[in-house]
Amino acid sequence: MRALLVTLGVLAALGMVFTMFAGFWTDWLWYRSVHYSSVFTTTLSTKIGLFFVFGLLMAVAVGLNIWLAHRLRPPLSAMSMEQQSLDRYRMGIAPYKKWLLLVVTCLVGLIAGASAAGQWRTWLMWVNGVPFHQKDPQFHLDVAFYAFDLPWYRFLLGFGFAATILCLIAAALTHYLYGGLRVTSPGARATAAATGHLSVLLGIFVALKAVAYWLDRYGLAVKSSDFKATDNWTGLRYVDANAYLPAKTILFCIAVICALLFFATLWRRTWQLPVIGFGLMVLSAILIGGLYPAIVQKFQVQPNEQAKEAPYVQKNLNATREAYGIDDTKVTDYEGESKTKDKSTLRGAADDAASFRIIDPNIVSPTFQQRQEMKDYYGFPDNLDVDRYPGKDGKEQDTVIGLRELDLAGVPKHNWINDHFRYTHGFGVVAAKGTEAKGGEPVFTEYDLPSKGDLGTYEQRIYYGEKTTTYSIVGGPQEEIDYSDNDGEKPTSYRGGSGVNLDNPVNRAAYALTFNEPQILYSGAIGKGSRILYNRTPKERVEAVAPWLTIDGDAYPAVVGGRIQWIVDAYTTTNGYPYASRTTLGDTTADSLTATNNSRAVVAQQNQVNYIRNSVKATVDAYTGEVKLYQWDTQDPVLKTWMKAFPDTVQPRSAISGDLMDHLRYPQDLFKVQRELLTRYHVTDAETYLTGSEVWQVPNDPTNKSGNAVPPYYLSMKMPDQKQQAFSLSTTFTPTGRDNLAAFMTVDAEADSKDYGKIRILKLPTRTTVDGPKQVQSKFNSDERIASTIKLLRGDDSDIEYGNLLTVPLDGGLLYVEPVYVRGSGLKLPLLRKVLVTYGNQTEFENTLDEALDKIFGTKKSATRPPGTGTPPDTSDPTVRQALQDAQKAFDAGQRALQDGPDWAAYAKAQEQLREALKKAEEAQSKADDKTADDKTGGKTDDKAGDKAGGETGEKDGGKNQS
Repeated sequence: MRALLVTLGVLAALGMVFTMFAGFWTDWLWYRSVHYSSVFTTTLSTKIGLFFVFGLLMAVAVGLNIWLAHRLRPPLSAMSMEQQSLDRYRMGIAPYKKWLLLVVTCLVGLIAGASAAGQWRTWLMWVNGVPFHQKDPQFHLDVAFYAFDLPWYRFLLGFGFAATILCLIAAALTHYLYGGLRVTSPGARATAAATGHLSVLLGIFVALKAVAYWLDRYGLAVKSSDFKATDNWTGLRYVDANAYLPAKTILFCIAVICALLFFATLWRRTWQLPVIGFGLMVLSAILIGGLYPAIVQKFQVQPNEQAKEAPYVQKNLNATREAYGIDDTKVTDYEGESKTKDKSTLRGAADDAASFRIIDPNIVSPTFQQRQEMKDYYGFPDNLDVDRYPGKDGKEQDTVIGLRELDLAGVPKHNWINDHFRYTHGFGVVAAKGTEAKGGEPVFTEYDLPSKGDLGTYEQRIYYGEKTTTYSIVGGPQEEIDYSDNDGEKPTSYRGGSGVNLDNPVNRAAYALTFNEPQILYSGAIGKGSRILYNRTPKERVEAVAPWLTIDGDAYPAVVGGRIQWIVDAYTTTNGYPYASRTTLGDTTADSLTATNNSRAVVAQQNQVNYIRNSVKATVDAYTGEVKLYQWDTQDPVLKTWMKAFPDTVQPRSAISGDLMDHLRYPQDLFKVQRELLTRYHVTDAETYLTGSEVWQVPNDPTNKSGNAVPPYYLSMKMPDQKQQAFSLSTTFTPTGRDNLAAFMTVDAEADSKDYGKIRILKLPTRTTVDGPKQVQSKFNSDERIASTIKLLRGDDSDIEYGNLLTVPLDGGLLYVEPVYVRGSGLKLPLLRKVLVTYGNQTEFENTLDEALDKIFGTKKSATRPPGTGTPPDTSDPTVRQALQDAQKAFDAGQRALQDGPDWAAYAKAQEQLREALKKAEEAQSKADDKTADDKTGGKTDDKAGDKAGGETGEKDGGKNQS
């Protein structure tokens, strides 16, 4: 019987141990399965090392001081009443004092070790830190000191304070228990030994305070405070540099002297001088560290604040713009209204200005669902993505794309086998043109099940996706449902090679405990070849293999090299960039989309940072789950630091294939952080910043009543300084407290473009008011013609949904385009029924975009010339005809000169002849145009005729340039 009880006890203990380490074991198996075991081992070894080192230090420090206080106890000769009452406690703990000492030291060691283990990132950044090669303007130290070194020094200082305080408390209690300290007994309150012991500990505490004062000097460069209208202002201000900084230095000196006085009690055996010194230090901290800066702020800064603060504001401006990558932002003045009187000449330019995406990816998901879901157990995300794919003509076009992912809510019958063995994956891509609609519905370019269309052949099975949040067991004796068609269900068995093998009974037992599912241990559906897939969303996979990265809120799919790849943008951040103002990622990346879809929110909700780089582009294979990290920002010192800490985890930028490069884009969350900063930091001089006259705000989304910021939009468009459209991310600004437009901002989002990441801002004049998004939407809603049409569309049981309000610069003005969808009662899919367009003071509401543009510009698209061609030269004029022939001959001669040798002298001569010929043609054409204009106006010079002629001249100038 006794043997049985012992056996049961041993088994119970083993069971408890296995339960404790099941999670650890499954984590190791998962990291090994994704080939990132080095991340697991590096992180674990760092945590263990910090736990034991600092736990042992704390335990030894506390234990040593308890032992020393016990050893220095006085002989208990004359027993006072106080000592008699304490004698009961001494006698009670005497038999257990060794065990009690062990328990106390182990307890404080465990707590300290656990706290230190949580600092593994701080340790790795300190030990692997690389220089920024940039120095702060105050102390002239490399930024790496503030980003990597200072956080570790502060941790060490905090640990030293905690250890000293615990040792002081433990020593004081021990001395009191054994008579070294007395409270009510007559005579000396402390023995000489207790006095010396406690004085040394107090001296260490004050010495640490001196170190704290010294580090606080550097901490001023990364200190946050409220200043003017700016929250989280970072860096020194006038009062910091001229009051707090010298105060910290003086207090450091006083603390050092005070610490020496405490150490001197080892010889003097009196606390008189140390107590006086400590009191002086406290008084100095109040007067020098608190009162003096307040006096400086009140009587020196406030009477002339702008002049005093300007140099420090300038440092903050420069550092913030650099830290957030907005220092190269190009701000250009923009009139906001067209000067062209004859708007018909702009019809072609409107088509050339942008590929207007009238299919809103945030509205048409139900249409994808209804038309392309095929089975109830498939689903699409609420917000689809925008990418670029070549059309049938080979030209890239904006495309709305989504994956037909597994949706377990639609499984016909729920049970463990169906949910985890049979329904395991989604199937295929569905894509539609972003610029076209047919019958109010998207024009699909990839459709049906299996998917077919313009994307060619690729692996369509989707085992890893945004909606795949539960585990699946695949590859074993239980077949999976691949997809269904008219011939019935097609079975399959996973061959992707990912996941953790469940052949081993130990692994099965571990996962049964981890997922709280006993059937994993004994189910007959699990056999040879069975593998468990989990951590299946792209964001959580990238976050797991690179826990030092901050993940963008929007992972998006792309067909790359015959595979569906999830593309995930990831950021390196720090909050230790001197003088750069901080921002909270969760707040600055929130908009009307994240308010309704938490999955799009940035992972690090409340991370405060003051430096951010999109340093890593990651991919997750939708079939195999393979995760790849690519170095995108090759200059980022934070990424270089982490690559030293975790070698061979990030591939070089050169490893990015051309096919993948075509689908990389500028990330939304970084853009939203930058636009929030640019509401204040678009100015580059301190004086303007301090006046507050140029502060902007991101407007609320006018298309809904969420009250949240308008989201940025991906759109192929052309800015005034661009020659052709580029895939861009754009947004608008309004002045603080007002609704008119203050500025329009875009960033080149094409990863393979030489201008990738270039931020352009068109700044509207303050002397006039240009309608902002809210005002444009208000005009739409208040227009009687539009209101009556909306009422008819809504009827008795339909809902109106406004799509993305797109803003595009055009000829000095701003063209707004907004699709309008109708969702009927009982009909789940929204249909595009109307398009709103406004330009200048004119608003049109038509069935199609072309019809609305035709009305806005007073001419039909078919009647316009191709964009950029201008007026064709009049070749019936003999002078023009001869000049053009001469120009062609000169051009041909130049080409022959390049081929022969090349002969640069002949080429230069041909170019000179070409310029002369074109000049003759231009002069002859100008004379012909003037004659034509005179014939049309009858020689009148009234304003109307002059305006018209001016418009024609501008048009002809374009033609000359094209010639």
